[in-house]
Amino acid sequence: MQKKFVLASASPRRVQLLNKIIKKFKVIPSRVKESEISAKTPEAFAVKAAIAKAEDIALKHRNAIVIGADTIVVLGKKILGKPKSKKEAIAMLESLAGKTHKVITGIAIVDSETFEKYADYEITKVKMKKVADKEIIDYVKSGKPMDKAGSYGIQEIEEIFIDKIEGDYNNVVGLPVGKLKKLLQKMK
Repeated sequence: MQKKFVLASASPRRVQLLNKIIKKFKVIPSRVKESEISAKTPEAFAVKAAIAKAEDIALKHRNAIVIGADTIVVLGKKILGKPKSKKEAIAMLESLAGKTHKVITGIAIVDSETFEKYADYEITKVKMKKVADKEIIDYVKSGKPMDKAGSYGIQEIEEIFIDKIEGDYNNVVGLPVGKLKKLLQKMK
């Protein structure tokens, strides 16, 4: 019997990206709280969160390959998660304006039968333009940044806010598809 695929995320952006390489999968969001995870480096944090999410769902669903992911934005050494308020979203975007930051996505795959697992991460550098306060405020008023690490979705702000991207664009959206394909090949 062939194993089913499960995405342990409710992100519509991850669903779209996963559809590029897997046509049939279930979406079952993990209930793992990133705020309860700690690690020594941002990369380790992203991977640890992705593994926790995949394992959370793997424990509840048999005969599945569970895919977990966690995307964070890192400015200097500070991790910028999802904003808790519009005020915090504005502050995050103001702190990113005119600077280069890293977007790190940890990805993990777990076989729910054997608990065999593989994990990795992708880093993409993003340089933001120096944008006017009004543009930041208008974007935050739209409500779009509230469920996104670093308070932005690149697909929504690219033309106005982004100066340059070095690395995998899909990683910034939330799922490094190329890296995920390599992990899935290891599981076979």
